Amino acid sequence: MELGPDTSRPRVLFIASEAYPLAKTGGLADVCGALPVMLASLGVDVRLMLPGYPEALERARNKRTIALDMAEGRLVAATMPGSDLGVLLYDCPSLFARRGGLYRDDDGQDWPDNDRRFAMFCRAAASVALGRSALEWQPDLVHAHDWHAGLVPALLRYSGGKQPKSVFTVHNLAFQGNFPLGAFAGLGLPGEALSPDGVEFYNHVSFMKAGLRFADRLTTVSPTYAREILTAEHGCGFEGLLRTRARDLVGILNGIDDVVWDPANDVELPSRYSAADPAGKAACKRALQQEMGLESRDAPLLIFVNRLTHQKMADVVLNAVPCLIADGGQVVVHGEGDHEIERGLVSLAHACPGQVAVRVGYAEPLAHRLHAAADLSLTPSRFEPCGLTTMYAMRYGALPVTRPVGGLKDTVDDAGSHDDDAAEGSGFMFSETTADGLTQCVRRATRWYGEPMAWEALRRRAMRRNFGWERSARQYCALYADLLGSTEPPIAVAAE
Repeated sequence: MELGPDTSRPRVLFIASEAYPLAKTGGLADVCGALPVMLASLGVDVRLMLPGYPEALERARNKRTIALDMAEGRLVAATMPGSDLGVLLYDCPSLFARRGGLYRDDDGQDWPDNDRRFAMFCRAAASVALGRSALEWQPDLVHAHDWHAGLVPALLRYSGGKQPKSVFTVHNLAFQGNFPLGAFAGLGLPGEALSPDGVEFYNHVSFMKAGLRFADRLTTVSPTYAREILTAEHGCGFEGLLRTRARDLVGILNGIDDVVWDPANDVELPSRYSAADPAGKAACKRALQQEMGLESRDAPLLIFVNRLTHQKMADVVLNAVPCLIADGGQVVVHGEGDHEIERGLVSLAHACPGQVAVRVGYAEPLAHRLHAAADLSLTPSRFEPCGLTTMYAMRYGALPVTRPVGGLKDTVDDAGSHDDDAAEGSGFMFSETTADGLTQCVRRATRWYGEPMAWEALRRRAMRRNFGWERSARQYCALYADLLGSTEPPIAVAAE
């Protein structure tokens, strides 16, 4: 049932292009599915708004139609499956009811009208934010996520009159939503916005720049990444703009849904386990070896569960696999991305049966089983805003092999050598973006693996790390309260 207004709580419209379990391509969906639920538990009156993809419309519960002041599409009010979180879906079949992915067609090519698709979605979200719908609820603040929602702060700024405050979160600055200048006519913005002080970016229209330029506050998904994007190396062309807005920018580390990702209660696993009682992990490893056609032996099991892209160093993993298996390891890769890397990995699996397995694509249940089975999780990145996969890995006792960049630096403590005092260690770090750097780090990790008591202690430390959403959600609540000029945040946030 759609709830009416509650003036005792801050009202926040949470705007994103995906949220688990309604629609998912990656970590953005995990964040935007879990964070608003935690915010609601802390006293925020939050509604989540997404495009009306067919799967989202099918999975949402308690649906009803709401009038919207737009010629195309309608608003569907619903609730999230598994919770009472209010959901708003912009249902426009001509834009979102199509075969293929959320952003790409069946051939892996971006939908040619992505500019129009997400411009219309942003215009619908702005209409809700400005009270131009029949919804009996209007936000005090909008929280827009990544380029797909980046136009919303600009639309609000140019709307005239009273408008809600806005927060824009950058999940990955490399994905910018840049389109030819001709796309500007469909954005719903006045001509003056097409300028270097507006949404123009190197002779393109940039949805990302719209958010960075016009939101009242900016956040990104880890403290280290917030510092990195102020530099030319990681700023992706926006470092100048971001430096001018540095006082409005804060890095808040993402969390994970520690109910969904919990090896003690995970229904996807053949055997459940915990840091206090880890015996079931060995059974998960044996079952996964059988499932993947790997040799049933005591060998370090390494997984790479990630996008097969240059950012995630999938090319480096591809080049390192022969050395990793020559050292006695077993490797399982699950993900999709660059077709050349996909083909290279599949060829390796065919050439090395029993030692290498590859599953192109992404299936959530398999990802859970892989983390439960693995000894080591390869999560290197050339740059990494946050790195949820690394948190999942530690939660499941798959120790990460990663690099000290972005959120990875904020979440993993290097264990050093196996004979060091590593009371705070939770994984293994290397600096080079090379196959040799990765291989040498894995060799250091396998020396730990060869010392069962030290290995078990290290694994338990990693599993006990707290990556739940509550701490991060409290930081967002404090940000909202500050932006809204509230002298008192929601009551539930006050107690630590």
